[in-house]
Amino acid sequence: SMRRSPGALVWICLLGLGMLFRGTHAQNSPQDFLAAHNKARAQVGVGHMVWDANVAAYAQKYAKQRIGDCRLVHSHGPYGENLFLSSGHQNTAKDAVNWWVAEKRYYNHATNTCACGK
Repeated sequence: SMRRSPGALVWICLLGLGMLFRGTHAQNSPQDFLAAHNKARAQVGVGHMVWDANVAAYAQKYAKQRIGDCRLVHSHGPYGENLFLSSGHQNTAKDAVNWWVAEKRYYNHATNTCACGK
């Protein structure tokens, strides 16, 4: 299993939201994403994440590639990714993180795998 830096995962998690929240929304700052993510991680005993400028640059570059079609396609790059897209709603950082957290039911800790198709 590839080891990922905690900060690396943060920005990639924001990748899908970068496409969703194209405007500036005060409730969707990097700190809002970090706070929601770190709260969820603390509930399962996983360490907190921090902002990483290098990973942010990587994610921004990839988001620009996807902005034309808004398809939720993983970059297959060196970082883990959580993607989120919603239409017709004013979603917040917390909404996206809650959506990602709800996917834990598909994860098998014993095998470190996700259910097929999830």
